[in-house]
Amino acid sequence: MNTSGQPYNKFQEVSSRTVKTGLALLMLILTVGTVGYYYIENLTILQSLYMTVITVSTVGFRHVDHDPSELGMAFTIVLIIFSLGSLAYVGSNMARFIFDGELANYIKTYRVDKKIAQLKDHVIIVGYGRNGEQAAMELEENGVEFVILDKRDNVISRVRENPNLLYIRGDATHEEVLDQAGVYRARALIATTPNDADNVFVVLTARSMNPGLTVISRASELESQMKLKRAGATNVIMPERIGGQRMAKLVHQPDVVEFIEYILLQKTQDVILEEVSCKNLAQRFVGKSIAELKVRELTGANIIGVKISGARYVFNPDPKMILSRNDQLFVLGNRDQIRKLKVVMESES
Repeated sequence: MNTSGQPYNKFQEVSSRTVKTGLALLMLILTVGTVGYYYIENLTILQSLYMTVITVSTVGFRHVDHDPSELGMAFTIVLIIFSLGSLAYVGSNMARFIFDGELANYIKTYRVDKKIAQLKDHVIIVGYGRNGEQAAMELEENGVEFVILDKRDNVISRVRENPNLLYIRGDATHEEVLDQAGVYRARALIATTPNDADNVFVVLTARSMNPGLTVISRASELESQMKLKRAGATNVIMPERIGGQRMAKLVHQPDVVEFIEYILLQKTQDVILEEVSCKNLAQRFVGKSIAELKVRELTGANIIGVKISGARYVFNPDPKMILSRNDQLFVLGNRDQIRKLKVVMESES
């Protein structure tokens, strides 16, 4: 249970309670029956247990040792009535548990939890609305592992239809839920809920638990942007604002917009824009210029931008710019060209 008193996974708790209730009733019947026959009929413990089992199961074997007393008969009648009612209750719940698909869902939830516990450097997506679903699709296409966090039953039911998705039902503003999602091992969190206040709490909680986490949040209101930044968001995205800007640019720069979308969104094999880290830059290139890499000549790719030491961006960099292992390169080319560039950058010969 979390601090709000609601279970992380209501389905899992209900399913577990059904099984535990059935086992508890069975143990209660066996215990009451054994104790009753032991004292009423002066039987041994084993004989008393035997009598209880054949009575509850209605097998109808002969009474052990001697015929029952009148008190023993009355006790047997009460035990049968109580056991039939209890077993009918347990049986109906177990039947619903199996035939309504709850057993299959329980098994899947158990497997999903085990997979989540093994994740590392994954992404946590909070909220699975339109933005969350789009983020999940993008991550899946790029082979990035992720966990979906949502507190709505209908959303989790929809997520569960896809066997490849990992999910947790719960409120991401609570530390227990984020811990279950592996926030300490994650590399990023994306908060996509439509409620800015919820996003602020999610960002605050995630940032306090993992200071090195990359946190990206959605914002609906302009004034929420600064609140989210102060709460610890690395980046804040306003879908409505971006949508308006894109529509305006389609009016006066349609070809530019389509060209950028072609590179970033179409997933073509002809050309991609990829970020290439210099952290594994070969020693022979450290302190050398971009021109000395001979990128175009050796690989066919193009360096169109550089992020210097994680701080400043340089677009269309001068070939004389000196590189360091703290830099990031923005490279345009096909996948084979970019692969060759990485090999050249890391090669000492």
